[in-house]
Amino acid sequence: MSAYLPGLLMMAAIAAVILGAMAWGWRRRSRRDAGTSAPVRAAEGAETARFDGLYVATTRHDQPLDRLAVRHLEFRAKAGVTVTDRGVALDLAGVPGIFLRADELVGAGRATWTIDRVVETDGLVLIAWRASDGTLCDSYVRLQGGDPDALVAAIEDLRTSPTPTGATS
Repeated sequence: MSAYLPGLLMMAAIAAVILGAMAWGWRRRSRRDAGTSAPVRAAEGAETARFDGLYVATTRHDQPLDRLAVRHLEFRAKAGVTVTDRGVALDLAGVPGIFLRADELVGAGRATWTIDRVVETDGLVLIAWRASDGTLCDSYVRLQGGDPDALVAAIEDLRTSPTPTGATS
């Protein structure tokens, strides 16, 4: 056993350095993105479509390898995506409800990859939105049993439709 001790200690030291670097990097990213927040609020309007799946990540717009540490959107989770006549609600397991109003939506589309996730061609739905600090964000969802094109179309229809009568921004 004593012959293996120096090797084990070296492996433990390397693992500690790697874990420390990961923690330092995440803290640095969290400080960098502290001003960017997801709109935590109750869903508004009448439901027009509902989808279930997995929330994957949020990145800087058109930069799928630059993860944002947006509060409540930091980690993967089971997700319900509800499109209403006033916006898109993201119901993620373990976090408060997030509602993106129609005027905060920038677009929707399909994607094959984002930070640390690659799926079949166009297997992810990308929801582009503007945070209150002006940061453009892309949030990625992988649907389970739903039609990704239907979700993209529902969001795009919402973006191009006038706000319903009596709606407030």
